[in-house]
Amino acid sequence: MTQNEILQWLQQVQHPAKSDQSVVALGMVENIAIEENKVHVTLAFPKRPDPLKAYLTGAVQACLYRNLPGGTRIEVDTIVKDPAKPAPKGIQFNLAQLREVRNIIGIASGKGGVGKSTVTVNLAVALARLGYHVGVADADVYGPSIPTMTGTEDAVIEMEGEDENTSLFVPVEKYGVKWLSVGHVSPSGQALIWRGPMASTALKQIILQTAWGPLDFLLIDMPPGTGDIHISLVGDVPLTGAVIVTTPQQVALADVLRGVNMFRNPQVAKPILGLVENMSWFTPAAHPEEKYYLFGRDGGAKMASGLDIPLLGQIPLVQDIREGADSGEPVALLDRPDSEAFLAIARLLAASLV
Repeated sequence: MTQNEILQWLQQVQHPAKSDQSVVALGMVENIAIEENKVHVTLAFPKRPDPLKAYLTGAVQACLYRNLPGGTRIEVDTIVKDPAKPAPKGIQFNLAQLREVRNIIGIASGKGGVGKSTVTVNLAVALARLGYHVGVADADVYGPSIPTMTGTEDAVIEMEGEDENTSLFVPVEKYGVKWLSVGHVSPSGQALIWRGPMASTALKQIILQTAWGPLDFLLIDMPPGTGDIHISLVGDVPLTGAVIVTTPQQVALADVLRGVNMFRNPQVAKPILGLVENMSWFTPAAHPEEKYYLFGRDGGAKMASGLDIPLLGQIPLVQDIREGADSGEPVALLDRPDSEAFLAIARLLAASLV
């Protein structure tokens, strides 16, 4: 179970005195905490007494009992929020735009240059080819490459809504995938000289202020490393889990270990859904049967085994993958051996979650 699933279930709980709007739509679901065999939901009520408080609390408990596995401990408590206090200035973020997203997956790497964005784009296209509804949020705020890799650099991002605090980005749709990147909403070629808080706010806008609609998978192309942007992401966005991208070489694997440890930290506690070893070997186009292990052999596969992480697949280093990224036509659109590698990874990932 995930926070998104619980939010979807709680859409059924309606407030009879508020035009039958759900407790989710009314912003009453203040917090959802999921532990091993326990779900804790906090509902927020105004300072003025609500005569239906007991009814709504019981309705939320009943909804959770209907949907959660038997034996799950369910706790529902309430807090008071004073509506008379002035609302904070600026954009207010919440999880409303993610309520119809079934799985949110962070695509991460310990270091740059391992092909994380290439894997993200091709994995998204492969999932779409398998019939899933897919979105991609490019959270690599310092090096957004998704627009180039999808041929959407010139896309004009539209907004829906009436003012800056309630309007939503409308993602670009291409190849059966919804895309949104910082690169779509900032001038082309402009350096993003942002400190941590500014970068984190931009990240939240891209993910939480976008009209994603119903999705089976929302892939988040995370920046490399384990900095404050990652902490903001895992703290504010209900990730289903993470996919780690690496190359076989030792220097990349050392950084991957730090990334894995970040997600496994008790304060983060997000599952690692699998590891993708990119650039596993070089195969010349004229000799597709040949393999040259330029960066070492099976380093990522061995690390996945040692860390008890599923190995989702190994991606060869071939010219067509690079050319597809540069031209904005992902290789996963085609029917070739390297395309099949991404489709195989998509099948494994989907089978573990759907």
